[in-house]
Amino acid sequence: MVAIFKTNVKHPAAAMNVITELLFRYPAFKISIDLEDVDKILRVEGNFFHEEDIIFSLLNNGYICIHLPHDINN
Repeated sequence: MVAIFKTNVKHPAAAMNVITELLFRYPAFKISIDLEDVDKILRVEGNFFHEEDIIFSLLNNGYICIHLPHDINN
């Protein structure tokens, strides 16, 4: 399962904090934030999770997080 989110995380230290917190909850997942992308894309890849849990985690830390539906065939 892969989910893509638009965020407002702007700084490398903030991105590391977000990733660290998410990896604490989902240690086997692959998680990254592309700070070079205009939408500061958060990518979460793992077996199973609810997009709402990811969104809530970022919102709880003061960040905007919007799930972006995508077609994995493109």
